[in-house]
Amino acid sequence: MSFDRTVLLMAGIRMIFAAVIFIAALLMLKFNSVPQALRINAFLGLIGPMIMVAVSILGIADMAGEVSWTKLGIIILGVILIIYGTGK
Repeated sequence: MSFDRTVLLMAGIRMIFAAVIFIAALLMLKFNSVPQALRINAFLGLIGPMIMVAVSILGIADMAGEVSWTKLGIIILGVILIIYGTGK
């Protein structure tokens, strides 16, 4: 089976992030401390949106030649609204 290069990159980034989340969960268990667990969770909360943006940028860049400018703008606006809506 052959995969699109962009899809492989997008999935690869997500797999790496999944490994980071798994390691963070193990660290929470190792430290067995609520303050430490909150610090680790804060770190994950910081890098999570960056991962989403990176994966979205890859997908949008690959679709740029196939999608109308209007639809591309709506996709970009959607990503921006997700980031804005989940911010504090």
